[in-house]
Amino acid sequence: MNTETPIAAPRPDGHLHTAFTDLVGCELPIQQAAFGSLSTELVAAVSGAGGLGMIGAPTASAGALSAAFDQVLAKTAAPVGVNFVAPFFDLSRDADALDVAIERAALVEFFYGDPDEDLINRIHTGGSLASWQVGSVNDAVAAARSGCDLVVVQGHEAGGHLAGTHALLPLLCEVLDLVDIPVLAAGGITTSRALAAVLAAGAAGARIGTALVVSEEADFHPDYKHAVVNACSADAVYSNVFDAFWPNAPHRVLRSAIDAVQSLDTPTIGAMELGGHRFEVPRAAGAAPVAGATGRIDAMALFAGQGVGSVSQLRPAATIVRELAVGAGELLRAAAA
Repeated sequence: MNTETPIAAPRPDGHLHTAFTDLVGCELPIQQAAFGSLSTELVAAVSGAGGLGMIGAPTASAGALSAAFDQVLAKTAAPVGVNFVAPFFDLSRDADALDVAIERAALVEFFYGDPDEDLINRIHTGGSLASWQVGSVNDAVAAARSGCDLVVVQGHEAGGHLAGTHALLPLLCEVLDLVDIPVLAAGGITTSRALAAVLAAGAAGARIGTALVVSEEADFHPDYKHAVVNACSADAVYSNVFDAFWPNAPHRVLRSAIDAVQSLDTPTIGAMELGGHRFEVPRAAGAAPVAGATGRIDAMALFAGQGVGSVSQLRPAATIVRELAVGAGELLRAAAA
């Protein structure tokens, strides 16, 4: 039990020293949210800037995942992680992809579902770190008991698919009192103030999604990025509308996308490529439009968290990551003075 949770310690070089940075080997307590596309440019940029870039591999084959690693590691030697989505993962089918991740990633992470001790042991046996992203206190405790090296707690404020049903700060504080492993906070963190707040509460880092959707390197359609930039916090709403790929999986998405898709009655609304596969996009599909998507982009799943109102421009990922960290460090130093 964490009776004395260490607060992030700013260093003279501007880096923030936490249990997460020590464990993973990165410089900044920032983890990129793993998006559904193999956005290797973004992953490399985040890791190269000192955070932990995450390759999203919900449907990637071993070959596609290996190629993604080749592309990322050609640009940076910094640590990189991989994220699998438990409802789309089948060990009998995806063992080869998991083995690629274990061999080449600093961290192998799962999202959704009950923490699986057998999977965690397999990750450890291969020499990688294991993490689970959860949305409840019970699941966070289960992740720690199952042997995870760290846990990501997702608050209800988060964009994209949601496991979290409670506000981030009370969830984070309760989890910190119950587990001994490093805890990352996720949900609505788009500013230095928000990052400083969760670090001051005892989190070892933060998972950043919405702020990086609009990075120059993110493989998302320009119309999606501009919709995020122009949105306010009230525009990011909790929904079950975009369930064509993942039924009964709630999510947070821009209200304009809900209005647009509900005005349509066609079975498909466009096309895009994910994981090397080109497919028609069904109406209300739970997949955000990537750069090469065609069709009714405005009616696709424009995921965004409640921190979207603070996201106001397109910038390089390295700039976003470093400004978040530097600003948080300055706030923590001022609070400690």
